Amino acid sequence: MSQLQTQLTDTWICASWQEYEQAIANLLNDKGKSYYYKGHMRLEMAPVSFDHGQNHVVIIFAVTLFAALKGIPATGLDTTTFRKTGIQDCQPDVAYYLRERAQIIPTGTGIVNLDRYPAPDLVIEIAKTSLLDDLGTKRSLYEELCVAEYWVVDVQNAQIIAYTMADQGSKRIQESQVFPGLAIATLEEALRRSRDMNQSQVAAWLLSQFQ
Repeated sequence: MSQLQTQLTDTWICASWQEYEQAIANLLNDKGKSYYYKGHMRLEMAPVSFDHGQNHVVIIFAVTLFAALKGIPATGLDTTTFRKTGIQDCQPDVAYYLRERAQIIPTGTGIVNLDRYPAPDLVIEIAKTSLLDDLGTKRSLYEELCVAEYWVVDVQNAQIIAYTMADQGSKRIQESQVFPGLAIATLEEALRRSRDMNQSQVAAWLLSQFQ
């Protein structure tokens, strides 16, 4: 295990589930993100950049505002662990449970046990340095977990690569399927505006678009 510890940042390492549990217990201490998939683990440093944090806030506000205005029950989660013990583990930047699932996870839950509860309807990764992996291996992970929709926010280019997922496959979309009427282009414009406006101004613009 000691030989693995120098290689645990932002890369997939072959490891048993027991090694993964030891790694996250010894090294993360809530200061990073962790993933386990097909006998490999990936530990990421906690995001620290202004751009990542700004995009994170804007996308959560935009999705929650749209849900509220359209009367769609929604519960958003920030960097929550979803786990199939011994098989898969992930900590997406943002996740949403919608409609009849909006209150399916009880208050007081720590790690969300996916052997007991369904996967989120929407998962979002904010990609500052992890874009290729978010579009590749993590997308495969979320396909297998039966997430309904997956977005990758490309921070550098203010772009959102969105997929609808079914039957362990995925297809690019330009309008959300879990939030009908929500155009991905509108969210991208909000991200671009956030570079020159404060977030209150971006919020007012989004409100004008959604009403």
